[in-house]
Amino acid sequence: MPDDETQTQTLNRGGAAHTPAGPPAPRLPGAAEAPAPWLLRLIAVGLVLAALNLRPAITSLGALLEEVRDGLHMSGTVAGVLTSVPPLCFAVFGVMAPRLARRFGAGAVVCAGMAAIAAGLVIRPYIGSTAGFLAASALALMGIAVSNILMPVIVKRWFPDRVGTMTGLYSMALALGTALAAAVTVPLTGAMGGNWQSGLAVWAVLAALAVLPWIVLVRDRTPAPGQPAQDRSAQGRTASGQASRPVDAPALRITRSRTAWGLACFFGLQATAAYITMGWMPQIFRDAGVSAGTAGVLLAVTMAMGVPLAFVIPRVAGRLKQQGPIVVVLGLCGLIGYSGLYLAPAAGAWVWAVLLGVANCAFPLALTMIGMRTRTGAGVVRLSAFAQSTGYLLSIPGPLLVGVLYQHSGGWGLPIALMAGLMIPQMVAGVLAGRDRTVEDEC
Repeated sequence: MPDDETQTQTLNRGGAAHTPAGPPAPRLPGAAEAPAPWLLRLIAVGLVLAALNLRPAITSLGALLEEVRDGLHMSGTVAGVLTSVPPLCFAVFGVMAPRLARRFGAGAVVCAGMAAIAAGLVIRPYIGSTAGFLAASALALMGIAVSNILMPVIVKRWFPDRVGTMTGLYSMALALGTALAAAVTVPLTGAMGGNWQSGLAVWAVLAALAVLPWIVLVRDRTPAPGQPAQDRSAQGRTASGQASRPVDAPALRITRSRTAWGLACFFGLQATAAYITMGWMPQIFRDAGVSAGTAGVLLAVTMAMGVPLAFVIPRVAGRLKQQGPIVVVLGLCGLIGYSGLYLAPAAGAWVWAVLLGVANCAFPLALTMIGMRTRTGAGVVRLSAFAQSTGYLLSIPGPLLVGVLYQHSGGWGLPIALMAGLMIPQMVAGVLAGRDRTVEDEC
């Protein structure tokens, strides 16, 4: 089968006279055209830049959590609430993403999401109150939430024959952004006079840069040419040539699928572990006698493990019919890492950071399974929204409970035991979600 570029060149040579007129320059391809190579490259750049911005709002805060708590006079319980805000926002605002994408186009929603991240990151350090800090954080997290949901959708639409590769690419960028924010926030803050407000606000620059590639897709309302043929054939057609809502959409009842529920639980449990790690791990190391700068670097090491593995794991998972073995390996790394964090947090800090970083690669695996457990474009939209929104809803109590246990027990023994215990149901849910089946067959 010829590749996308060959198909595009063939259409440009033989079918240009019959191509419907597109919107004003830069012209986006119509529903019947193959995607232009420049557009695919631009979307790939946009995916990478967007992914770089999906975690710095969280890990930069984790690195400076003690300074923020002192500056805003937060208790441990309130700080626990703060670390629970990301999954809450992802659950609440993520539900809106499919509807917004149908109305405005996925590119426009991601563009708005990047703008919301930039605005929230600029506002929150300087607002001067805990309530205002939470509200501005919610604005940034709203942008992250809708972009989280739409990343697998955009990959499935524009790169249907490269789902594993493109998922690995943006997952790798996501891990890189996460690690970068964890590693350099404390040094940047020191370079800017030790002002934690500046150390948090500087990440708005990266978000503003990510807006630019998506501006080109703001007016795009058509299904991507790379969408699988079976999806396009199931869509109604209007006189203008635009596709109507897929005819199979009403028949898909995602909540009837055991695979969808398994994937949602797996996603929620890995998100619980990730947000506990991003929000509290630096504090665990600092309480064990590690310096603030080193604690930030340790978190960066944990997050940086996802840079190579986030590219490798989706490709390996895409070649396997069942992803259960990968789930088990990642879960065992988490169990060992948490055990070490409990027994010798400072002495083996670098080893535990590496092992927990491997365990956190359950996230790109979950994203890959979203694409693999569906056959249609409509299916991936619904499964992505359901699994991520339900999963983030399930993950809300975890970081909050860690804060409460930490404050009332006076140590990290109970919180770490909770983290380790959650690895068991995560492995069970992941094995169920990794079975070779699709949600369309179950609904």
